[in-house]
Amino acid sequence: VQLQASGGGLVQPGGSLRLSCAASRSIFSVSTMGWFRQAPGKQRELVATITAVGNTNYADSVKGRFTISRDNAKNTVYLQMISLKPEDTAVYYCNARRPSLVGYNDYWGQGTQVTVSS
Repeated sequence: VQLQASGGGLVQPGGSLRLSCAASRSIFSVSTMGWFRQAPGKQRELVATITAVGNTNYADSVKGRFTISRDNAKNTVYLQMISLKPEDTAVYYCNARRPSLVGYNDYWGQGTQVTVSS
């Protein structure tokens, strides 16, 4: 397994969760890491990305509430989520985009369920 995500669960609106994704070193060190999510009946969408040098990008819907970070010593990327809303409910997927000679290769974790409900 090259990407292993964890940390999902059930949380009340306004609550917090932190997702983690551990990657193999050969992938993590050079990859842009990201989190995507897919709600029932919807397409998978970008949540946040962080490059190998730490530049971040967020979907407008999560700006100010979610923070992506990476620990290069642990080959792990995190997604800290606060002020969660019911519309954040989805399966969250970890992604690694590793450059290649002809472009890039995408790797995906298995997904972790986040449910925001009272």
